[in-house]
Amino acid sequence: MRLPKLILSASFLVTAMITVSACGVQGTPQAQQPVPAAQQVVELPSPTPVPPPTVAKVQKRVDIYSGPSDQPVVQAADTAPGSHDLELKATTSELIGTFLTDGNGMTLYRFDNDSNKPPKSSCNGDCAKTWPPLLIASPGKIYPTGVDPQLLGYVERADGTCQVTVNGWPVYYFSGDKAPGDINGQGVKGTWFAVSPTGGKTPPLPGK
Repeated sequence: MRLPKLILSASFLVTAMITVSACGVQGTPQAQQPVPAAQQVVELPSPTPVPPPTVAKVQKRVDIYSGPSDQPVVQAADTAPGSHDLELKATTSELIGTFLTDGNGMTLYRFDNDSNKPPKSSCNGDCAKTWPPLLIASPGKIYPTGVDPQLLGYVERADGTCQVTVNGWPVYYFSGDKAPGDINGQGVKGTWFAVSPTGGKTPPLPGK
């Protein structure tokens, strides 16, 4: 009699263990596995669209825009009558502070012997070979970066070409500059200086 009871007890025990085991499996939530970094999707904010520049000022047939062009600007060679499309950019040097360059990074200068009220260039002939004027052809477009478009314009030179001005001051290149960022014309004869974004003179080079 004891043997059947033992078998019956053992059966109940096995059944209970199976039930507990099954409930444990069914009732315990599976731990969430971390998503590998490679599978994670990171949503970046959409870039704010930059509006195209608008015409801020007009001088006869030359449009001066409110900022840089939204299209590449191809500047023609620095020969008469000049380029129809120009860029002016402010750049900074540890030596002389902030000054203007063209779209190719070539430094622009002003001449103390010129005047800005009214705008007038006095560098002609051989002078203009050493200091070629920055010319704008008509119809033309000027795109500035880091300079107030209201300060930009042009003045008619003695040969009939149109030279870009900054706050009335005609601006030039220096033939001794060979690469973007060169400032080899700075302080020449005490009258030539890289032009600031407001048309002023930048400081002389240290030690000169």
